[in-house]
Amino acid sequence: MSTVKKDYVRPLDIRHGRVDMGHGAGGRAASQLIEELFLAAFDNEWLRQGDDGAVFTPPPLPPGARLVMATDGHVVSPLFFPGGDVGCLSVHGTVNDVAMSGATPLYLTASFVLEEGFALAELKRIVDSMARAAREAGVPVITGDTKVVERGKGDGVFISTTGLGVVAAGVHISGRNARPGDVLLLSGTLGEHGVAVLSQRESLAFETTITSDTAALHTLVAAMLAAAPGGVRVLRDPTRGGLATTLNEVARQSGVGMVLEEAAIPVLPQVDAACELLGLDPLYIANEGKLIAVCAPEAAEAVLAAMRAHPLGQAAARIGEVCQDPQNFVQMNTRFGGRRVVDWLSGEQLPRIC
Repeated sequence: MSTVKKDYVRPLDIRHGRVDMGHGAGGRAASQLIEELFLAAFDNEWLRQGDDGAVFTPPPLPPGARLVMATDGHVVSPLFFPGGDVGCLSVHGTVNDVAMSGATPLYLTASFVLEEGFALAELKRIVDSMARAAREAGVPVITGDTKVVERGKGDGVFISTTGLGVVAAGVHISGRNARPGDVLLLSGTLGEHGVAVLSQRESLAFETTITSDTAALHTLVAAMLAAAPGGVRVLRDPTRGGLATTLNEVARQSGVGMVLEEAAIPVLPQVDAACELLGLDPLYIANEGKLIAVCAPEAAEAVLAAMRAHPLGQAAARIGEVCQDPQNFVQMNTRFGGRRVVDWLSGEQLPRIC
């Protein structure tokens, strides 16, 4: 009686192993990396299909509902920083992009570009963080891809994610919708993410630890929309370029101006001190767990109350108003009684931040 000898495949050495070119070649090593690391972390019914794409039946769309899709690349340096890492950031960033259309996020896809020689232990740490963030947000990763590039050409890990969500009937949120008289709301303090990443990158030691604000904002958005149906006109998350650049984008898109109140813009004392030390302006520093809302004046107080009642909006503030301005300037009334223009970010204040 003859027997067929099965090949023995040694499990991945997560503790000591490193990514090699075979992990991106599409063969046994690639399959093993996907099964033992990615599938183990992201496990769900769609990934278990094992196909090149996920075949799924989306929930039935009510009349008037629409789909929204957003995609984002994440190349933060360093990969790990106080309060987060590139893994959870890649989930939060795309969930938030979907949510800024007023949508409920449904599914994510993920693409990994790995550098040859990258430690499997660090990769597992990133993937586990990403999987945890997706579970907490209730938005599964249903398909993905992995590529490996030669040593020195990838800086560890690059992650791209795409999100799919659904916008309910009657919700029409866009950067084109701001009108003179509208109210500007900010969901919390500025600058934590950028300063946290910079402090880790430059090995800066502050008296108080500054942690990233990275978070998924879709439940906050849902609470805001429920509080004032039709009252929220614009939503944006001020990531690269910070609050100042984001507001300039909206002002130009809507053909309006804006006037901010410097004293009303919340910034943590430790972030303010770090920015002063480093010669940075919190208005231009990236955030990963904050949003800006432009609301109809009659809806502003209800939306603000809903924001403050949510864990991610407890420090929410009314920071200014939309005005008529053919130049589309964003201006700010300073603490000293003057007024200055808050211009677009010029150059890169903090590169590789998200």
